Amino acid sequence: MSLPSLMGRGLLMQRSSRDRPPPYKRWKGTGDNKGERDGAAGGSGGKATDGRHGEEHRSRDREAGAPRSKSRSNDRSGECRRSKNRKERNPEDFPPLPGPKLTSPLPALQRRWEDSPTCSTGLQPPGCGGAGGFDFSVMSYNILSQDLLQENAYLYRHCDPSVLPWDFRLPNLLGEIQLYDADVLCLQEVQQDHYEAQMKPALEALGYTCVYKKRTGKKPEGCAVVFKSSRLSLVSAHPLEYLRPGDALLDRDNVGLVLLLRPTDAAGQSDPSDFICVANTHLLYNPRRGDIKLAQLAILLAEISRRSRLPDGSANPVVVCGDFNSTPRSPLYRFLTQGCLEFKGMPIGMVSGQEDGRGQRVLTAPIWSKSLGINQDCRYDNLPARQPPPSSPPGGTYRRTRLTHSVGLQSSYSHHLMPNGRAEITTCHSRTAMTVDYILYTPDSMTSPSLPGGRGLQLLARLSLVGQSELKAVNGLPNQHHSSDHLPILALFRLRR
Repeated sequence: MSLPSLMGRGLLMQRSSRDRPPPYKRWKGTGDNKGERDGAAGGSGGKATDGRHGEEHRSRDREAGAPRSKSRSNDRSGECRRSKNRKERNPEDFPPLPGPKLTSPLPALQRRWEDSPTCSTGLQPPGCGGAGGFDFSVMSYNILSQDLLQENAYLYRHCDPSVLPWDFRLPNLLGEIQLYDADVLCLQEVQQDHYEAQMKPALEALGYTCVYKKRTGKKPEGCAVVFKSSRLSLVSAHPLEYLRPGDALLDRDNVGLVLLLRPTDAAGQSDPSDFICVANTHLLYNPRRGDIKLAQLAILLAEISRRSRLPDGSANPVVVCGDFNSTPRSPLYRFLTQGCLEFKGMPIGMVSGQEDGRGQRVLTAPIWSKSLGINQDCRYDNLPARQPPPSSPPGGTYRRTRLTHSVGLQSSYSHHLMPNGRAEITTCHSRTAMTVDYILYTPDSMTSPSLPGGRGLQLLARLSLVGQSELKAVNGLPNQHHSSDHLPILALFRLRR
């Protein structure tokens, strides 16, 4: 199929709303109930759960060929527990959800650019640069690997089967990318064969440069960072593998990417000291392994801290995107956006906010091994001979029950819809609806004592999200217009010069 036909077929179209489906009968998640503002209730939101080493749920992170666990199993520490929601997790217990098929066209979701609450200067077109600034847009999008869709087909039984094949989904996905025309794309669940044969050539034809990192192990998908060659140039690319062979904690195949991108002005020139650090990741799904998620996140933050820092100790701006498999009211999210997490006595299942964590073992210090070379401030520990301060407990910072980081991140989204505070949703399928995808950035209003002289970004606008009721009206995700079980999120930033 030619590039023009791929694009033309995928552009979003407005459809009649007269044939909306009846309410879902088995919808789980945070939606429009009074008082539910962010996060998720009931259900964990992933396509599957983790089956490696006999853990109690089958995961999208399970290696190919690993057996499914039905009722009880052991994790790496030998704990054994019974699944509370065994029936809910059985694919046979998910009957098809009611809803119209393609013979009754559904409307597309209504999304619009909205001004940042902190920006009162009004919007200029993306890429205009503004007075003394460089404006650029960023999209984060989990595009749903076809391999994972087929492996977890029970999550999509509400969908018309004709909207699920890759030949249908690819033009829609490329159409959305062309429609929003972002300067930087951070994509997750990018299947390697589809990327190499179809997506990379199509994106390059649109003027993008592509960097890809496949997951370790047998899963055929990974993360990509894609940027417009006319507006940004690559300074350096740093792929991250969270797997550490022989480490009992870091034994999963998730990956990340950290790129340094240099803005290019209208004359095609660039400032050698100017760059933006862009990171993309997809953390472990398993809601009961918050310890693994925190260790993976520590690796990402350590790499960001190292790459964004300038020789004089200051730092350039940072944008962090991805599917973090954590809700906005979770401890992991608070750690990302507040820079501190006191985890003493915290059940590992509470870390991501996908489950309540009751009855599970608690986090203990140190969460990860000292051999990782990353301290509890989420920095590479390059000075092993340094003496711990007198206030540190025995064993130094590795024995603290508190994690910190100094990147200084803030979310582009508020995670609730105005005017009534309904929860924003970034992912939904037949099992749940919640927010797990984020675009985080270092704001120019935030100064970090550890990063003197650092520059940040001004959030100008973001593409609005929707709530649970709007997703019900289009029969959930994926559907004929929106070909992933995630929605793309977009933000427009200004880098002051």
